Amino acid sequence: MAAAAEVAKVLRDRGRRTARAAKALARPTVPMSDAQIAAVVECLNRHRVVYVVVGGAASQLHGAPVERTRDTDIVPAKNPQNLDRLAAALREMDARLWVGASDPEGVDMTFDRRALGQIEAFLNLITRHGPLDITYRPAGTDGYRDLARGMVVIPLLDVGVPVAALRDVIRSKEAAGRAKDLVTLPTLIEHLRRHQD
Repeated sequence: MAAAAEVAKVLRDRGRRTARAAKALARPTVPMSDAQIAAVVECLNRHRVVYVVVGGAASQLHGAPVERTRDTDIVPAKNPQNLDRLAAALREMDARLWVGASDPEGVDMTFDRRALGQIEAFLNLITRHGPLDITYRPAGTDGYRDLARGMVVIPLLDVGVPVAALRDVIRSKEAAGRAKDLVTLPTLIEHLRRHQD
C-alpha cells in the first residue's frame, strides 16, 4: 500500500476527524534527553543517511535558551539511495507511525524507498530512542539542498550532528507562523544576533 494511503487509512480507521480526537493526537510531552537525540543521530550517521536536523533540536544544539525539544526533526535528501539508507536506519530504530495518544507505541508501517518517497508533507514517528519527525521541505525552505548550504556539524555526546544554520531555522519558523514558533522567535533572533561573527 502506498505510504500516504497507508497513513490516511490508519487515521481514518481510528476516526481522528473530530476536534476531540485531534486533541488526542498530541505528541508525548516529555522532553528528549541529549542521549536520546545522540542515539537517533548515531544510527542515522552509521547508515550514512544524508540529512540535516531542524526545528527545536537544531535551536537547542545551537545553544539558544529555548525549552528542550520533545522530538528530533530531520530533513533528508530525497534521492532513492538515501531513502534506502533512511529506511534501514528506521527499521533498526524500530520506528512506528505515530497516530495518537490512544496508540502510544505507534502502528506498523513499511519503511522502504517507495513508501518514504511518497510522503508529501511530514511523517511523525516513534522510535526506541524517542519521537522522530521527517519532512522533506520545511516551511520557508526548498528542502535538504537549501538547508545543507548553511549546515554545521555540532558535537553532542561524541556524535556529530548535522544541524541547519540558526538563520535557516528562524526562516522556517517565521514561514510556518505557528503559535509555538512565534513565541520562540524573539529568543532565537536575539541568540543569533549575539553569536554572529
